[in-house]
Amino acid sequence: MSQVRLILALHDHQPVGNFDGVFEEAYRTAYRPFLDVIEGYPEIPFVLHTSGPLLEWLVDRKPEYIDRLRRMVAAGRVEILGGGFYEPILTMIPHRDRVAQIRSFSRYIGENLGAKVRGAWVAERVWEQGLASSIAEAGIEYTALDDAQFLRAGIPADDALGYYLTEDDGRLLKVFPISEPLRYNIPFREPHQTYEFLRRLADHRPGATVVFADDGEKFGSWPETFDHVYNRGWLHRFCEMLLGNRDWLETTTMARAVDATLPNGKVYLPDGSYREMTEWALAPEAEAAYRRAVRRVESIDDGGEVARFFRPGGSWRNFKAKYAECDEMYTRMLAVARRLAALEDAGTADPDYLEAARQELHRGQCNCPYWHGSFGGLYLPHLRNAIYRSLIAADNALDEAEARSGPRASIEAADWNLDARQEIRIENEHFIALVRPAQGGQIYELDARAALTNLLATLDRRPEPYHAAIRDAAARSPEGNGSSSEIGDQWGSDGSGSVAMKQSGLENLLVYDDHPRKAMVDHFYPIDASPEDLIAGRSIEQGDFVGGAYLARLRREAGRVAAVLERPGRAGGHAIRIRKTIEAAAGSPTLSVTYELEDLPPDACLHFAVEINLAAMAGHAPDRYYSDPSGNRLGTLDTTLDRPHTTGLSLTDEWLDLVVSLGWSQAAGLWCFPIQTVSRSEGGIESVYQSSAILPHWHVRADERGRWEVRIDLRIASSRLAHSHDAAHLPALATTTP
Repeated sequence: MSQVRLILALHDHQPVGNFDGVFEEAYRTAYRPFLDVIEGYPEIPFVLHTSGPLLEWLVDRKPEYIDRLRRMVAAGRVEILGGGFYEPILTMIPHRDRVAQIRSFSRYIGENLGAKVRGAWVAERVWEQGLASSIAEAGIEYTALDDAQFLRAGIPADDALGYYLTEDDGRLLKVFPISEPLRYNIPFREPHQTYEFLRRLADHRPGATVVFADDGEKFGSWPETFDHVYNRGWLHRFCEMLLGNRDWLETTTMARAVDATLPNGKVYLPDGSYREMTEWALAPEAEAAYRRAVRRVESIDDGGEVARFFRPGGSWRNFKAKYAECDEMYTRMLAVARRLAALEDAGTADPDYLEAARQELHRGQCNCPYWHGSFGGLYLPHLRNAIYRSLIAADNALDEAEARSGPRASIEAADWNLDARQEIRIENEHFIALVRPAQGGQIYELDARAALTNLLATLDRRPEPYHAAIRDAAARSPEGNGSSSEIGDQWGSDGSGSVAMKQSGLENLLVYDDHPRKAMVDHFYPIDASPEDLIAGRSIEQGDFVGGAYLARLRREAGRVAAVLERPGRAGGHAIRIRKTIEAAAGSPTLSVTYELEDLPPDACLHFAVEINLAAMAGHAPDRYYSDPSGNRLGTLDTTLDRPHTTGLSLTDEWLDLVVSLGWSQAAGLWCFPIQTVSRSEGGIESVYQSSAILPHWHVRADERGRWEVRIDLRIASSRLAHSHDAAHLPALATTTP
């Protein structure tokens, strides 16, 4: 009889920083039950990639699972794939880190599972040809990528089987095509459909090797799949189907296939990923145009042949252009990587601290929050916070490696975010602030070093393609019954199927920002502006300072540094000038910002507001709250406030042991409201609290010199310490009315 080799490969992954309960739930519904079933079929070998963050958790929390895997590895029943330790998109990180992550993960797998690693999983199957040399240099023989990338390289569909050789810089790598039909069949359709696909393959291509490789969470963790795969017995039926056809169907591993068969030839693959990922990387307008183009291609005669060479979507790297927040994390990561590499090459720093910094850097390269598609990813604050936590910890370790300790303050200008403009980095032993003079003189990152928290890890509200479906669902269901509104097919390989509205009224939250949600954003509003105007996203701006370019100069004094930013502009129809001085002192946890408004009209009143968006703290939890300068609690951080006369405000997160206290030298009105996005994940579409918008605002009148001035102090402290003297650090209540 004709024979087909089938490779079954699962990719199990949880990102750095994911909630422990999510790990537990995925273990209970997918990882453990899959092993429970497959152990009963010793004749069926399989391939498993367990990402580093998940494997570390399993080693620590589920030693019995690790023992079971070790026994299966020893028995030759499972092949373990390696890869980047903390599941980075390999194209995103420096070559040095690619090699280091792969090598360190191979060592870790050997130590804990007793497996010799020969193959690697490429995170999200994001491929660029230069990866071949990095992966091979790290000691890897083979990997697997989507078959669509082989088709676009000119390989006929019937030949997208077995494995091919590719190379970069003279280093060879073997690459298996992953079958898209199998990704859509397994485990969503009945085993008989997979049988028919494999039977046709055996008849037309005897001796072929075909690969199924996809997320292990599909086997129980995705909505409704636990009941389908286990309670209704899909996995048992699938295994029985494989055993019942052993006369022509052989299940095998990548290692065995490489050892038993020859490569089909050499191929150079175009840049890409799986089809859905390349679509998500497009801007919304481009994605809509792309989908129209796809439909046109599909409608023409012989459209399949055309589609073979039709490049799907865009490059993964364009997530950094699509989402500024992705680019901010990326450039911050690169800065840490460059600093670590320089210290390693110099050979003078403490090696133990360098190793600690390296591990934290690698954790900060975990891919999940750097993009968004059918999963929360970038939209999930706890995943973004985990990236910054690791990068800040790496910076702290590098300070230790250089023996930098004690009170200090420094300031430096460079193109920190790779936008061909100079940014300013201000730091002391308590915090690191990054300032963009070219974009409104805004502070776009503020790291609390002890709490390992970026207080400005915010997210702008922006349109997403699936927002149209939310509006359509709301129009069909005027009552807003989110429990019955669904988008898409029941299951799709990208996870986009059966996406339910997890709450009603989501269409009312589809408000989009016209400026970054950062700190020290300078606004001029109508005199009668209200917080409702801002919450509704109404365009009421009367100044041109929000995104305008400020000229900057650096000032260094003994134990004190400052960035002095200046800009002439217009406010309420008047020409004025703003000087904004951002200052830090050695030993002080307070970042001070002084505003000097000059050339003010003598007979006019301007409504001036400074927007400060603070993130990285949960919105609706009893131990995260606002309080006034007297220590009185004002509500959780998703509360809307409109206070007519204040001199300050504190935000406390007891879980992070963090309090951020704001004080202003002139009494102000105060508006606070939550910034919530609407995004989709495996479980459905929901709102997510991203940050708290805090806007002290003043009715400004010129003094006899045509000037007005206010100082804003932002102090970072331990919440336990702050509770003992809540108001001690805030300015005294001013007598000037706003």
